[in-house]
Amino acid sequence: MEFVQSIWEQDLEYVALINDLLENEDLLKLETITHHHYTTRLTHSLFVSYVSYRIAKKMNLNVRAVARAGLLHDFFHEGREEIAAMELGSHNCVHPKIAVENAAKITPLSELEKDIILKHMFLCSKVGLPRYKESMIVTCVDKYCAISEVSQPLREKTKVKMANLISRIRLVHA
Repeated sequence: MEFVQSIWEQDLEYVALINDLLENEDLLKLETITHHHYTTRLTHSLFVSYVSYRIAKKMNLNVRAVARAGLLHDFFHEGREEIAAMELGSHNCVHPKIAVENAAKITPLSELEKDIILKHMFLCSKVGLPRYKESMIVTCVDKYCAISEVSQPLREKTKVKMANLISRIRLVHA
């Protein structure tokens, strides 16, 4: 969690916005759940929260709502199989509802924060369009972070494979 340590040392304003949430044991359990194959759900949520916060700050939007809802947007412990077994709908439709319910148990949520959490999967579900700019920011950042989290390890593997291939080519042509 080098990323998190860097935030704690450099951005005290952001930390002040979310610090109380990080005292919650249920939220901290997200660190034990693999997310997007290569990271944890808590690390992903912090990544989304912080990047969204930075963008909202530059745009003079509600940084508190973005930071907090960004952190809480994937606040669920169930896996895809468990959600499918609930027969409530697809993972993309159900997990934001679970996340907002869990979030409401640990902190009061504004309508803006609820919209951010519930609508972060609007591109893949039928929840309707986000009502706020802040919701769009978290939605877009969530997709950016997911792509980044999945592609980084793949890029590293590709670099190693390419280096090995180049070495073999050099040996053949030497």
